[in-house]
Amino acid sequence: MALLVFYSSVSGNMEMKKRQEWIFSVFTAKNIAFKAVDISQNSDDKELMRKIVGDPTALPPQICRGDTYCGDYTSFQNAIEEERLEAFLKM
Repeated sequence: MALLVFYSSVSGNMEMKKRQEWIFSVFTAKNIAFKAVDISQNSDDKELMRKIVGDPTALPPQICRGDTYCGDYTSFQNAIEEERLEAFLKM
């Protein structure tokens, strides 16, 4: 199953943009294949993200493996710090 990162290319929130870019840079540096899904371009993608996350108000970035929720930015950051990224990503 594909690793998905739900993000928004249209946001006035600089913290959200930094978090999204950091996730992308970690995956790129570790050669982890992923698909970036821009929820600002398609409302169906936003609804899919919220359905997978199980929260009708969830905001990006959110990370999923197919239709299985992995976590948000904070969970991702904790997984890196605890050296359990592969388990977090369900690899």
